Amino acid sequence: MKKIIEYIALIEEELAKISPTQEPKELYQPISYMLALGGKRIRPALLLLSNNLFGGKDENAIHAALAVEIFHNFTLLHDDIMDDAPLRRGQKTVYKKWGGNIAILAGDVMFVNSLQLLTKTPTNQLSNVLTLFNATAVQVCEGQQYDMNFEQQSDVSIDDYLNMIELKTAVLLAASLKMGALIGGTSEDDANHLYEFGKNLGISFQLMDDILDLYGDPEKFGKQVGGDILANKKTYLLLKAQELATGSLKKELEFCLGSTALKNEAKVEKVKAIFDQLNIKKLATDEMNLFYNSALSHLDSIDIDLEKKKPFEDFAKSIMHREQ
Repeated sequence: MKKIIEYIALIEEELAKISPTQEPKELYQPISYMLALGGKRIRPALLLLSNNLFGGKDENAIHAALAVEIFHNFTLLHDDIMDDAPLRRGQKTVYKKWGGNIAILAGDVMFVNSLQLLTKTPTNQLSNVLTLFNATAVQVCEGQQYDMNFEQQSDVSIDDYLNMIELKTAVLLAASLKMGALIGGTSEDDANHLYEFGKNLGISFQLMDDILDLYGDPEKFGKQVGGDILANKKTYLLLKAQELATGSLKKELEFCLGSTALKNEAKVEKVKAIFDQLNIKKLATDEMNLFYNSALSHLDSIDIDLEKKKPFEDFAKSIMHREQ
């Protein structure tokens, strides 16, 4: 993890250098504000780490890493508009601080900035990196649309849900790893294994989030217990329960989801009791472990020394062994 922490610090340093100061300030100040809100910076750090894995130089990959982080923040900025979100990382969203029109324009400029940075990728990998980035950008938008569709859709399957979280969350992590590998000069096979490592790890991470929302320690997880239940959010847990529930249990679940009379605490308690009867936590954990083990299998398949791959394994363990 030490190398990842070093790369996160490098990303923060480089982001501070490129924060725009042009005119009109009403357009560029929101961009600086958004980038200064912080974040884990995991995607760009992993891009640099994967480049390093194959002997690549940091200076060849830093612009792609910054591009990924700016693109990620662009998606968050636009998500906040769609969600009418008041806060992002404890601060006012760009949307609430400057208004929707400015937030849209600022996000558009951030997307263009990310493409401008990518063009500084070494020429021998520029075409591959741009192709991967553009395909990923479209997939992230598709995932967001599916997520919005699910809010109004009653017939969402587990496969639909897994596809949505793959597109919305996992593919950008996967693409970051593959871009770093390509810039580092590895083979297409190894780059693809690293992509699959990231994709499967991203899906398993989201499934763990689903589990922790209800079964995690709120002090350690940092979110309200049962928030997904209160929002009737179609998570893996709820979809699995709807798939398995029959008879009176099915009617009780439908009542809980549709009732406006139930108080929040009672709703969470009742739905959790139904999940427990159906053994939903174990089923969700088993599904999560399938994707996690698949991620590690792809990491194992990369033709490089085990010691060099250890930071990736350590990272995977660190995010998948959070407190429950």
